[in-house]
Amino acid sequence: MFSKNFFFVSQRIVGSNAMKKEWFAAKELAGLEGLPSSPQGINLMAKREGWEQRRRRGVQGKAVEYHIGSLPITILNSLQLREEPAQYATTRQDPLTLWVEAYYRFTEAEREQVISFIFREGAKSLIERLEMD
Repeated sequence: MFSKNFFFVSQRIVGSNAMKKEWFAAKELAGLEGLPSSPQGINLMAKREGWEQRRRRGVQGKAVEYHIGSLPITILNSLQLREEPAQYATTRQDPLTLWVEAYYRFTEAEREQVISFIFREGAKSLIERLEMD
């Protein structure tokens, strides 16, 4: 019924599905599928399509970077594939919380069956049966 790892839950360490990076230089975007192969071509396309831009920090001259929200959706997919995957940590959850969660996932008939089994055989018998699987 339950796997041996039932009491462990994976949690994402990074907050959401959003990418870690919001701003990209033309050099980083050059060569991605669907975009020009040179930074100059990226800059021309960005100007033509009105991409949101800002001056790059710590760089002299006219260096700019483009906001992720301005990029075409196909480019966002390519960037997400290149980004490092999110890190996960495994933590132990409270057994009572897990039982309550499992109980509410049962159908009404399954709930009645589990409760009647516990009343008839005892919780220890239920646990022994679960360990056999």
